[in-house]
Amino acid sequence: MRGTFVLTNVDKKQAPLAKRIMKRQIIYMFMAAAMVVAASHAAYAQSQSFKLGQWSEIQSAILKELNRSYVDSIPTDRIMKAGINAMLEELDPYTIYVPEEENEDFEMFLSKTYGGIGAIIHKKPGENVIINEPYAGSPAQKYGLQCGDEIIAIDGVPTKGLETKESSDRMKGKPGTTVVFKIKKVHSGDTLDIPVVRERIHFPDIEYAGMLDDTTGYILLTGFTDNVSGEVRTKVLDLKKQGMKRLVLDLRGNGGGLMSEAIGIVSLFVPKGSLAVSSKGNTGSSLKEFRTTSEPIDTELPIIVMIDSGSASSSEIVAGALQDMDRAVIMGKRSYGKGLVQSILPVPYNGQVKVTTAKYYTPSGRCVQAIDYTHRNEDGSVGHIPDSLTREFKTAAGRIVRDGGGITPDVDIDFPDYSRLVYALVLGGVIDQYCIDFARRHESIPAVDDFHFGDEDFEDFIRFAKTQEFDYRSSAKTLYDQMKKELEKDGLADSMSEELKAMEKALEMDKERFIRLKKDEIIPFIEEELATRYWFQEAGAKVRLRYDEQLKKALTSQIPSDLQAILNS
Repeated sequence: MRGTFVLTNVDKKQAPLAKRIMKRQIIYMFMAAAMVVAASHAAYAQSQSFKLGQWSEIQSAILKELNRSYVDSIPTDRIMKAGINAMLEELDPYTIYVPEEENEDFEMFLSKTYGGIGAIIHKKPGENVIINEPYAGSPAQKYGLQCGDEIIAIDGVPTKGLETKESSDRMKGKPGTTVVFKIKKVHSGDTLDIPVVRERIHFPDIEYAGMLDDTTGYILLTGFTDNVSGEVRTKVLDLKKQGMKRLVLDLRGNGGGLMSEAIGIVSLFVPKGSLAVSSKGNTGSSLKEFRTTSEPIDTELPIIVMIDSGSASSSEIVAGALQDMDRAVIMGKRSYGKGLVQSILPVPYNGQVKVTTAKYYTPSGRCVQAIDYTHRNEDGSVGHIPDSLTREFKTAAGRIVRDGGGITPDVDIDFPDYSRLVYALVLGGVIDQYCIDFARRHESIPAVDDFHFGDEDFEDFIRFAKTQEFDYRSSAKTLYDQMKKELEKDGLADSMSEELKAMEKALEMDKERFIRLKKDEIIPFIEEELATRYWFQEAGAKVRLRYDEQLKKALTSQIPSDLQAILNS
């Protein structure tokens, strides 16, 4: 309750008494307002409790009637799970139910950790499992498993009759336990029984760290799991020893993770006690401020943070905090816009529910959430918050930043626009299949710094790709096919047949010709995949950097004058 109270037309002698009376009136007004609010809240809570009880009774009654009267036996577990999921879908995509049988997969998702052998597999129906990509230092590597090795059986169970998930589940298990593989080696063709002791496998959050040149350090961060802030600290100190004078922190494609680790990374570069992020939800307990609690390692090191549309959640906390404090220059494309905080709560029968409990706010006070899930359209859909409804906030130095749409970079740098063919080759598994085929025919490749996929190699790829089934139409041809269907619906295709034939002929392109045309786009993807299979994940990241035009532009961009001080600190 807000207002201004002014004394008017009061005798000076009576002024003290008038003040006391008005003071008492104000107190009564506040007390009355509080009572109304309390009563309102109590009534609302009572109403909600009644509705919850009502709907629980209805649900139970319907299930009982179905169980008694339905023509077939009902799959109760599936129905209940579907009902819960449908209920939660009305809220937001991040509030989910995890039944007991899915706890292990959920924990793996959160921690990027599982018990197993540390290898990505490839499986076609009716064929053996293929080792596709072993991880560096994993049991798979230690026991000599290579890309292209066939797994004939897992603990005596033939893999030809297994689905991909079943094969994967059989390979996983408690660390310290042993799984026995019958392996057909890719190069010798020998069939061997290889017992492998499972270990705790953790997918690293730091995919690569190194020097880009004599003075520029680089850290590629792909997640925010437990203790990654400590790992980043170690990498930064190591890079400083190597002569680093500026740091590139690459958060592109980083979907987030633990908020505590995001705060830990911010704390490396700002004074202790700095506000990193705050949260606000529907309850008083959700109102929190999170400040850095450790001493920084460098408060003056120039920092560039790279983001894109795949940078979300904890990535946006780091980028937003460093931007608001004028501690880093943010480059790339606008981030995803997920400003929501989730909590994991237990439910009966050993299940869990991940609930959105709050929104987070960067130090300037802005929320980066881009989608309004609370106000849905009549059809249930949700939309992005329009730019016209976003608000201005100011960084510590007075620069304007906006809320409601992710983190907008200080320097906008376009991402390469790949052709539809490249997406088809990558997402359709053609490049993946080729790399397995390549590994079968080549025992080794040069070290990553000397490895290049040459002209003869590309001809080899073309020969392989021509044997594969995939949709190689150009974007223009796809649009043409859609347009032709619409014209046929409208009865206009016949009257435009000559024009359509001419257009189709102009757009028609055979598979080989199209692949040759996009050679420069395709080769980097093949090189990265091959480097990963022979020299593991860090080598793949190094190859990716070789072709990273967005990063190259970031390092050579003209920096606006108001940002010069940040990078010249």
